[in-house]
Amino acid sequence: MEASVTKKIYFLSDFHLGAPDAATSLLREKKITCFLDEIKPTAAELFIVGDLFDFWYEYKKVVPKGYVRILGKLAELTDAGIPVHFFVGNHDMWMKDYFQKELNIPVYFEPVPFTFNGKKFLVGHGDGLGPGDHGYKFIKKIFRNKACNWLFGILPPFIGMGIANYFSRRSRAQTGQSNEVFLGEDKEWLIVYCREVLQQTFYDYFIFGHRHLPIDFKLTGKSRYVNLGDWIKYFSYAVFDGENLELKYYNK
Repeated sequence: MEASVTKKIYFLSDFHLGAPDAATSLLREKKITCFLDEIKPTAAELFIVGDLFDFWYEYKKVVPKGYVRILGKLAELTDAGIPVHFFVGNHDMWMKDYFQKELNIPVYFEPVPFTFNGKKFLVGHGDGLGPGDHGYKFIKKIFRNKACNWLFGILPPFIGMGIANYFSRRSRAQTGQSNEVFLGEDKEWLIVYCREVLQQTFYDYFIFGHRHLPIDFKLTGKSRYVNLGDWIKYFSYAVFDGENLELKYYNK
């Protein structure tokens, strides 16, 4: 995919709206929409790289209650002609066609390459990539299975969403504070993954979320892995101005 940059391209991930409770989530949602208002005049494109929601499931005629501010803001951006790209994460992988139909936002389920001003990007949420984590990879296959997805969908929404929210909270509890520690380049599985990809295909930038830790790591002299952090603790994002990519923080 080719695009020329006349303004800036923004990358954000891991909002986890809905967690840990409605009141806290609402404050975070308002901060995110404030940020989107501020970048609107300079945005050429916007990438949301997974886990926008702490849980999301699209029933045939039902979507989760709430999130009107962020959804309305995304619609406002696309209506203004600013392309928005959405990558599903491990918490909102049950996307169907709501974003495409209502917001004109394409949804991606795997890492996708993009080219901007001659710079090559590989963008994805990052879950299930690299070595190890076999338990999660197995569960991910089950969750992505069409039959399992259909079976979950026949549950009444208040039951299905109750179950899903329970496992979402449990997942965060098990992760604990581990996401806040850089494990070293040999143990950071996304760095290992990037290096494996570089053996076959060169990218200037690997852009991932999921890790919840802002990371800007030089893989080679010309290739970098950037993890976007989150909008729970760090309020971090990346911006590409057509020449350089920079990891920044929103402290308003």
